[in-house]
Amino acid sequence: MSDQLEEYLERGMYGAKETKRDERRYFLTALRENIELALKKGQVMKKDAAKIKPLLKKLKDGHLFLNGSLSYSYLSPYIQAANQHKVPFTIVQNLEADTDIGLVLTGSEGSLERDIFLD
Repeated sequence: MSDQLEEYLERGMYGAKETKRDERRYFLTALRENIELALKKGQVMKKDAAKIKPLLKKLKDGHLFLNGSLSYSYLSPYIQAANQHKVPFTIVQNLEADTDIGLVLTGSEGSLERDIFLD
């Protein structure tokens, strides 16, 4: 069999190859190098969307990822803030992933050098 045919069959059976699979599961499908801000589940449950509004306002090419295992009542203030600043959002429902991350905000200014978690 040719390499192309074999690769095509593998993709059909197992899905597309994914880079940094564990990192993507932990950070709600985002890569660490693209993340502007990440909040733990407990921080999201405090419903303090005011903390992320300044970032949403200045964000370029950003996207908000929310953990779908949290109740919608906890996610609602963040969704409203994202809509207000015209930042697209996705609610990630991955039952296989074991993560304590509740919210991830990505953007073009993401960096590996700086801390992405709020105190």
